[in-house]
This record gives sequence, structure tokens and C-alpha cells, in this order.
Amino acid sequence: MNRREFITWVGVGGIASSLPVALAACSPKSTDSESPASLSRPDGFQSVGTISELSQKGYILNKKISTSGVLVVSQSPDSETITAVNPTCTHRGCTVEWKAQEKSFVCPCHGAKFGADGKVLEEPAQKPLPTYEVKTQGDLILVKANT
Repeated sequence: MNRREFITWVGVGGIASSLPVALAACSPKSTDSESPASLSRPDGFQSVGTISELSQKGYILNKKISTSGVLVVSQSPDSETITAVNPTCTHRGCTVEWKAQEKSFVCPCHGAKFGADGKVLEEPAQKPLPTYEVKTQGDLILVKANT
């Protein structure tokens, strides 16, 4: 075998061995949003997480629901009042953070503050955060978000 044939075979072998990796990268992936609990139901609600998860973390940010995601919070650790908002600040598009002590959403970029109901408490934002209908079913938290 001469040098040219050897290099050709090494090249063919390299391509053949990376083919499975290329196919796997191009194939559809199974994600959490495709799990049965997260699929949209006939009533339009989607699961964003569990009450246990919400109690543990204090909030749930689910970016797979709606185009901007959904931020779900409980207004107090023992409260059954659950709120869901679009987490995108209406001022410049940053993702707001839930401040449980203040019971408000705060934009880390420019300091806009929103109440638990999404209404503007402090500017520079002029428009409220869009809110979504929330309900619970067993341990699941369900949100009806416009996709």
C-alpha cells in the first residue's frame, strides 16, 4: 500500500467513525417540554413544575413555555397564592428576578420594579408584566400561557 492509499483509507475511516455523532446531533432530542406532564392539554394549560419544587426554590422559571418563558412564584412560603408572569421586563427585555422579601419582581438591568400582580411599582418600565392564569392539580402547577 502506498502513502496515498493509506491516507485515503485513514480519511474514509475518520469520516465513517464520526457519522454516528453527526446523525445523533441532527436527530430530534427528547426534552422536558416533550414529557407528558409538560405537553399542552386540551384546556390550554401546561405543567411548569411542582408545588414541592416551588416550595423548595421559591420560584420556578420555565423557559420552554411561551416564547418568553413563565416565572411562577408563591407570594409567601405557606401561601396558596401562586402567580405566573412573563419574566421579560417591559422596559428593555431583561429577565426579572423574584425578590420574596419585597414581594416584587425586580429588573437587574435598570431597576424597574413590578408587584406580584405584574403592575409597575417603580419606573423606568411603563407597562406591566403580562400575567398568566394558574391552577394546581395534585402536586402539579399548571399555567395557561399564550404561546
